Amino acid sequence: RHGNDIKMNLRFLRVTKHYLPHVARLCLVSTFLEDGVRMWFQWGEQSEYIDSTWNCGRFLANTFVLINLLGQLGGCVLILSRNFVQNACFALFGIIAMQTVAYSILWDLKFLMRNLALGGGLLLLLAECRGEARSVFAGVPSLGHQSSPKHLLQLGGRVLLVLMFMTLLHFDLSLFSILQNLVGTALMVLVAVGFKTKLAALTLVAWLLCINFTFNAFWTIPSYKPMHDFLKYDFFQTTSVIGGLLLVVALGPGGVSMDEKKKEW
Repeated sequence: RHGNDIKMNLRFLRVTKHYLPHVARLCLVSTFLEDGVRMWFQWGEQSEYIDSTWNCGRFLANTFVLINLLGQLGGCVLILSRNFVQNACFALFGIIAMQTVAYSILWDLKFLMRNLALGGGLLLLLAECRGEARSVFAGVPSLGHQSSPKHLLQLGGRVLLVLMFMTLLHFDLSLFSILQNLVGTALMVLVAVGFKTKLAALTLVAWLLCINFTFNAFWTIPSYKPMHDFLKYDFFQTTSVIGGLLLVVALGPGGVSMDEKKKEW
């Protein structure tokens, strides 16, 4: 059975290896693309919100919107074109941090977990583009193959990604919810510790796709209703986490994982 799992994974990766990383990157940056475009079309509303919330004046509020627009769209273009990917990731990390403070996301556990999950996707993107030799820890004594910066980035990315699924757990006593929570938690743990990682990540991708198109179908709500924007936000954030999980499938779990340890046993 273990051999069949390996053959299935190898077959899937062989078929998708040429386009899976591209699809993963496009999904991953989708929420930044959507938010950057929204900043353009809702410039006045966003600027007014920041000004009224922080009482910072229109100049600073407009500067905030401009930084968000250029930082997100510019970062996405660089990532998709494979140019200065590390710099683009750091810029998007900055955007996430800035929005977390500006929109008071720090005090909303659900939105905070989703932003951390986005950060996990960016860590995986950094791991993908960074070779073992190109390390920000140059000059630091090596901790060994399994503790290389790339593998630590993959570990951090996996752990942060699964925070997204903690926001999807339902705390009621119906049989379906209990089963959904048990299966979802098991898959989260598998991805986090790196056991049967690719299979678990693919299963989570399928689960998230079903949830996304069922519960976040913003196109079914008229655009003038506030719920349209809420569902659209959730849809693209979930799509970005799907992109991170696809990167897990493409890259593997990395050296700090049970899958890697099994090779030594």
